Amino acid sequence: MRPKKNPPDFVLFITVLSLLSLGLIMVLSASEYSTLILYDDSFYYFKRQLIWAALGLAAMFIMLHFDYWKMKRLTVPILLFSFVVLILVLIPGIGKEVNGARRWIGIGPIPFSPAELVKLSLIIFTAYGLAREKERVKNFTKGVLPYLIVMTLAAGLILLQPDLGTAMSLAGIVFVMIFAAGARMAHLGSLGVAGLVAIGFAIALEPYRLKRFLAFLDPWADPQGAGFHIIQGLYAIGSGGLFGLGLGQSKQKFLYLPENHTDFIFAIIGEELGFIGASLVIMLFALFIWRGLKIAITSQDPFACLMATGITAWVGVQAIINIGVVTGSLPVTGIPLPFISFGGTSLIFTMAAVGILLNISRYTTARRK
Repeated sequence: MRPKKNPPDFVLFITVLSLLSLGLIMVLSASEYSTLILYDDSFYYFKRQLIWAALGLAAMFIMLHFDYWKMKRLTVPILLFSFVVLILVLIPGIGKEVNGARRWIGIGPIPFSPAELVKLSLIIFTAYGLAREKERVKNFTKGVLPYLIVMTLAAGLILLQPDLGTAMSLAGIVFVMIFAAGARMAHLGSLGVAGLVAIGFAIALEPYRLKRFLAFLDPWADPQGAGFHIIQGLYAIGSGGLFGLGLGQSKQKFLYLPENHTDFIFAIIGEELGFIGASLVIMLFALFIWRGLKIAITSQDPFACLMATGITAWVGVQAIINIGVVTGSLPVTGIPLPFISFGGTSLIFTMAAVGILLNISRYTTARRK
């Protein structure tokens, strides 16, 4: 029996709204020049992001009031459907190809990214399976391997798009959930080593990934090629100083920094809002992770606990990878900054996941602080 229903976690709610609001402002600031050149409309991306934010908020409130226990019955259908669309996106004529990558299916005016659905469905599937027989997680073959197989299949299909960053984040989410479920440290250590080896092979087998990795080690060796993103991102962050150049005053957004409203939007934040603004964003993500883990720890339902852990890991892992890439701490890989980067499917599904997390918080036993 679940505990008495309480109000949702207010701190988490305000944190998400703060990140979402900041994201809308920064998408407008980062994209105003490029959209003026491309579409003769400085508000082109902002208006689309505003619509997606509204849809995301609607998804969040729907999932906030949806009985998350019912997801147990929907686990397998949701997972199977996510795999079907993940395969469909690879088929020419169905999947939309952009810059050599086939990651979207066109649904009217909205490009749908199946990888975002896979993240949520895999979190639900893993949480449901691990919560059913908690002691099995100590046994690698029966308690860990089944989820690794499903995750590997999903990650493999995502790699075919190709999208190494999303595959890495998916693996990171499942790893954190298995750890939270109580897996043996020896198994986790072996998985960590195997994961690093797999990433090494994925980099070595694709020339463009190898170039990106070498550029990460020394971006100045190819400043106009593979190292261009890193160098321009560091220029943006470095020129921001302590207080930044001021909102809307970025110089790098004038077609110097690629993907400045998506994957590299954190660089524009650093340039316009400075060290203080960038630190505030990091603190908001840290606050999200703290509240998410608090919800997981204080939940009496193992299924809800592991779902909360997975959703928190989803946002945390993506934020760490994105900020690591932009600051030159990790090799360049295309992954959005949650709630902030321009993108419809990512924002809608992330907000839906937040709705589930807020829903779970209503049944925790700890007193709100």
